[in-house]
Amino acid sequence: MQWYWLADYAPDFIEGLWITIKLLVLSIFFGMIMAIPIGLVQVTGPRPLAILARVFCTVIRGTPLLIQLWLIYYGLGSIFPFIPGVRESFLWPILREAFPYAVFAFSISVAGYDGEIMRGAFQGVPKGELEAARAFGMRGFTLLRRVWLPRALQDVFPVLAGEFVLTLKATPLAATITVFDVYGVGGMVRQETYRIYEPLLVVAGIYIVLTGIIVVFFRWMENRIPSTSAHRR
Repeated sequence: MQWYWLADYAPDFIEGLWITIKLLVLSIFFGMIMAIPIGLVQVTGPRPLAILARVFCTVIRGTPLLIQLWLIYYGLGSIFPFIPGVRESFLWPILREAFPYAVFAFSISVAGYDGEIMRGAFQGVPKGELEAARAFGMRGFTLLRRVWLPRALQDVFPVLAGEFVLTLKATPLAATITVFDVYGVGGMVRQETYRIYEPLLVVAGIYIVLTGIIVVFFRWMENRIPSTSAHRR
């Protein structure tokens, strides 16, 4: 194996790593913002919104992420240039880049999968705890913020950690729409240096480190949150 190229491409890998981290963090952030109400509405209703949420989760989980990404980028992205005034608006510098479409595609993927997880989490919270909170005068958003949501998240922390790792491992798909993340940089190195295995090993090593960080972070968070058995005592 030859590593003479690594020093020359190190800045590119660092930039690609930053893009990967941004894509992952933004996708999880926006995805969870959507996933929580998607899961909640399936439990609380109203029924029409619950049906829409179930259909959304079914469609997202039933279609490949790559197809969703291409439909958004090559489909939705090709419409904006033909809308009058878009090219002259302040949004055009954003809409002409591939990165926002990747964030949107990954966000709705997170929302679809984690929305179903949150549905089960909300349903799994013991009704007695919710009734006790209502007895203390908590209603509506206060009940959700102080009891129901924290209790639901506590039960699915390990599952969410696994889902976020899967999201990280899916980010190389963004390279198919010219987002040069870590994998995209690795592909560029392979094309320019004709080295096949070494760039792939570097990319794999970076993803292993990122996965380890996610796992350690969630284990640290789990240790800081009282266990379910402690609540029941």
